[in-house]
Amino acid sequence: MSPKKIVITGGPGTGKTSVINTLENEGFYCFHEIIRTMTLEAKKELDESSLASNPLAFVKDPNAFNDMLFKGRYKQFIDANSRKENILFFDRGVPDVLAYMDYFKQKYPEDYISTCEDYKYDQIFILPPWKEIYVSDNERLENFEEAVEIHNHLEKTYTSFGYTTITVPTGTIADRVSFIKKKIDSAN
Repeated sequence: MSPKKIVITGGPGTGKTSVINTLENEGFYCFHEIIRTMTLEAKKELDESSLASNPLAFVKDPNAFNDMLFKGRYKQFIDANSRKENILFFDRGVPDVLAYMDYFKQKYPEDYISTCEDYKYDQIFILPPWKEIYVSDNERLENFEEAVEIHNHLEKTYTSFGYTTITVPTGTIADRVSFIKKKIDSAN
């Protein structure tokens, strides 16, 4: 039996990393977000004042960056099949790449679509925009309005691949993690 693959997604600054870290501290295996490391690497070669909200605006080859991100998330999905745990969490899934590319009005190859159609997660939890906790930082370059738009693209993309997203209510990290665990238990 393959493990249950659960995505935690949402626009930037919604608390995904805090939720993932808490789940991991509770003993769940979590695949972490890979774009933060990629963005930091790309920024090392630039003047900080030239940065825009779109990391693709400051990388040398946006298509290669997207491809590396897509392949990294796909690899996480494939690697999950060899894990022994019953439940695995992902800080973003493969369809997130397409959602962001749609947001930035970028074209993507047909195989990105077919991969998302062929390799399905079991549940998708989406954390909504939450202005009270939103903070930009060195890896999160979007403003709050952009974060809301990205959220909308994420919902649209996951829905287009047949998923029913589960919105995680705002609240404490403990409350959000408890909500996710209860929803997983009720689906079993």
